[in-house]
Amino acid sequence: QVQLVESGGGLVQPGGSLRLSCAASGFTFGNYAMRWYRQAPGKERELVAGISSVGSNTNYADSVKGRFTITRDNDKNTVWLQMNSLKPEDTAVYYCYGGNGFKAYWGQGTQVTVSS
Repeated sequence: QVQLVESGGGLVQPGGSLRLSCAASGFTFGNYAMRWYRQAPGKERELVAGISSVGSNTNYADSVKGRFTITRDNDKNTVWLQMNSLKPEDTAVYYCYGGNGFKAYWGQGTQVTVSS
């Protein structure tokens, strides 16, 4: 069955870094654009970063530009989100998403907490 399994979340101090991973299975990963979303308590889910199916195009929310980097390896069926210079306002549950315009899949989420 289709699975998107996130990992790499945790507690980090302001200014620190984390690398989230999303391992995909059960669908043709290389045919899907991938995204990272996040949802903070009491807020709507928001798009953080996206990458095209072959990795040639990326896009970022203004709030994370210059600090976060999305990458993927289609041979490993994995997408990553490198998060640097983390701020308390980056605290949220981070979700992996895969879509091809016809189908869409979500992971279960991983908690990121930025606090001293």
